[in-house]
Amino acid sequence: MTHDSIRITPLAERPELTGRLYDIAEDWPAFIAHEPVAAALLQRVPEDFPHHCVVATDGDRVVARGFSVPFNARLDGREETPDQGWDRVLGWAYTDRRLGHPATVASALEITVDRAHLGRGLSYRMLEALYATAREQGHRTLLAPVRPTAKHLRPDMPMADYIREQRADGLPTDPWLRVHVRAGGIVEKVAPASMTMGASLARWREWTGLPFDSAGPVLVPGALVPVQCDPVHGYAVYTEPNVWVRHRLG
Repeated sequence: MTHDSIRITPLAERPELTGRLYDIAEDWPAFIAHEPVAAALLQRVPEDFPHHCVVATDGDRVVARGFSVPFNARLDGREETPDQGWDRVLGWAYTDRRLGHPATVASALEITVDRAHLGRGLSYRMLEALYATAREQGHRTLLAPVRPTAKHLRPDMPMADYIREQRADGLPTDPWLRVHVRAGGIVEKVAPASMTMGASLARWREWTGLPFDSAGPVLVPGALVPVQCDPVHGYAVYTEPNVWVRHRLG
């Protein structure tokens, strides 16, 4: 898939780019990389599920990446849109890979675009490319535990209220949710504990530059909801809600 000078392909067709997928100027908050499930499994996804990943290049430079994984949603105790969202489906994907369970659905994990290429519609094209990979692997649905890109500006608003906000044209006010809905996605529900990370107050101070010296909620730049600080026990926990969006693949 091409658009101007940008070429988007399944990673399975360009495995030589696997080691360069993180050569991107990113805007992820520093603490996200320390989320336990992400730290343990995410960087393995391109090698283990290359047919479910896509890469965009501008000449010789990698400018965007998109990851998804297949999993079995029909086993006991599972569903297609779990409350634990991102963490849960990534864990299930690796359990199924190890045990040989057949996949019943695919879930997107991330689309990351280089800062210099933001605002050019590349995220939409990367989403289309993930659709294509899911279809080619025989899936009829691509799920996505979406991290709304503007929610961090309103951390005290419950996610359930946030996703109900719409523009005059009926589309979501959040830019990333709007991309998904324009692409045909259906907003289904909140995943209230999509990513969870706890760490010592010293680590949170290192990641954020904030004092973390008072009990209760702490507003952290880039966080979608406040981080809960417990100075008595020297610990703070961030539980991030995401939004389940369902894309039916025609």
